[in-house]
Amino acid sequence: MAKAIHSMIRVLDETRSIDFYNRAFGLRVADRLDFEKFTLVYMSNDESPFEVELTINKGRAEPYDRGDGYGHLAVLVEDLAAEHARFEAEGLGPRKIVEFAPDGKLVGKFFFVADPDGYEIEVLERGGRFK
Repeated sequence: MAKAIHSMIRVLDETRSIDFYNRAFGLRVADRLDFEKFTLVYMSNDESPFEVELTINKGRAEPYDRGDGYGHLAVLVEDLAAEHARFEAEGLGPRKIVEFAPDGKLVGKFFFVADPDGYEIEVLERGGRFK
């Protein structure tokens, strides 16, 4: 059984976006992960464990067009390899499993799959910050 955990959007101005989501929906910064080329800010509130993930690409100056501001829905599973095999058996076309570990520290293990309309869904294995 999958558990929805976050939805990602790309934002141009981290401070302005954090302020908006805080004021509009009572979301607070739950975690902030800073990498060489981008920053991830996870926001949530006490109402739900579901988070909004703000992605800030460093060096980006022009606003995102909603048509190219890539985003995704994310779900959490216990056994990523088993789910990947199940997706393959069902003909759902999962992409390869990826271990995202900048600087050697595992942040997450996942694969992506697209729905019939091309919307991206990230399937993450439970662990680390992804509970």
